[in-house]
Amino acid sequence: MTACAFESATADGNKWATRPGCAITADGSYAARLALSGESWYPERWTLDGPEPYAVPLPGGQPEEPGTEVQPLADGRVLIHRLVTGRHLFSLLYPAGPGTGELPLGAVDDPGEGARLELLPPAPTGDRAFALAVGPRSTAVWLVAGGTAGPERLAELPGHCTGGVWLDRAGRMLALDRTQDGGPTKTVVVDLARGGEVSPLLQIADGSNDRLLLADPDSGLLLIRSDAPSPGRERLGWGVLGSTLPVRFPDCLRLDGPVTPFAIQPGQVLTPESCAVALRVDGAAGNWIGVWRPAHRRILYLAAPQGWLAGAGLWTREGELRLPFTTDAVRCGVARLEAPVPAVELPAREQGPVRPVPLQQAPLQRTSSRQASPQQAPLQRTPSQQAPSRQTPPHHPPTAQPPTTEPAPHPSVPHQPTPPPRPRKTPASAGITLRRTLTWPRPDPGDTTDTGRSRPPAAPLPTAEAPSALPGPAAVTTPDTTVVTTPVTTVTAAR
Repeated sequence: MTACAFESATADGNKWATRPGCAITADGSYAARLALSGESWYPERWTLDGPEPYAVPLPGGQPEEPGTEVQPLADGRVLIHRLVTGRHLFSLLYPAGPGTGELPLGAVDDPGEGARLELLPPAPTGDRAFALAVGPRSTAVWLVAGGTAGPERLAELPGHCTGGVWLDRAGRMLALDRTQDGGPTKTVVVDLARGGEVSPLLQIADGSNDRLLLADPDSGLLLIRSDAPSPGRERLGWGVLGSTLPVRFPDCLRLDGPVTPFAIQPGQVLTPESCAVALRVDGAAGNWIGVWRPAHRRILYLAAPQGWLAGAGLWTREGELRLPFTTDAVRCGVARLEAPVPAVELPAREQGPVRPVPLQQAPLQRTSSRQASPQQAPLQRTPSQQAPSRQTPPHHPPTAQPPTTEPAPHPSVPHQPTPPPRPRKTPASAGITLRRTLTWPRPDPGDTTDTGRSRPPAAPLPTAEAPSALPGPAAVTTPDTTVVTTPVTTVTAAR
């Protein structure tokens, strides 16, 4: 499962980022929030992995402040972050009979005037918790739960950092949006296992502000907000971690109101373009749920459940969206939504963004992404899978005959024995991934800037390299998509 993203709404950060109503562990087993009883705030833990969700209150000796942060761990304990007399105190809460048990972890001094310290999103491992201390000139990453001796500072990097997205399942690679010396905001990766070593992740344009909103470690799908295609106006785009494909900014994601992704469907290892992405769409009529896939050109809108803890939710591997909610009648509830997968209909010269595959694994005919995928194509073609002859009309493919049955001869044509099949020549590029661009996207009418890259004319693949039925490679884009040709930087964790 993929839990909701966590981003803080700050004056110098992403203006559309919002704090979710609760935090959910990466495996989707527990959630925690700050609940309100009358005028008193108290921590509350939700158990989500059972047959029915239920809530356990964890009140302390006195009411909590409204800005107190809570975060669940995979073992059921809840981390609480309090600010008391200029110090940040961390403790673990757990049920203890009729009351609440509390294990103090230690404290971190206030970074200073104009600085802040807040929890990062739940770690993928579930047994640790991290915090980000942002100062006027530098930013520090702290391990506040799961260490050996209280809070521990793991890394410190120059610049003002916001956000926080995990890129792997081990909780080692952390992506932060950094601003240095009044320059543009760029996303960098901090390797927590190598003393906080920093490497760039997003460098779309020299002067663009590029932020990472969400990432899925399984497929490598990245949700990005940048003003590279439209200076002065941020747009939502997507890319694939470690891929040489460009970042895309679909027109269907360019809405007038705030649109914030908060969950990505996990488990789609080889097909990032088929991952379902849950979007929080804020409008005058309230909050809506948008479901979008990179392979499709539109957003499917769903009504948010009453009492939804806005910005919180998770996907299952099977494609079920789970949204926590609370009402006067239901104290702890989870709405389960299944978004249908619409069929993709593309023009004959265009294909959806699919991963390039070797020639011998490519499908013989163009199909929708739901009917067949290049990764499921057979390695060897059976007689029923041979391409139709040129004399056959394209709308009436020949009926496959059993290999042991010989067709009857025509009455007016003397019967002649069928010659043995000629050995098919294997192209020189068989088994090599194609990365040739068939077509280049047309410019977006709303964009007034050049991305800084020249666009060569379109050139079809030679016949010797690919048959006519071979679908285009992943670099082919649809007309409603703006492409920035700088690829996402590959980040490799050292072994």
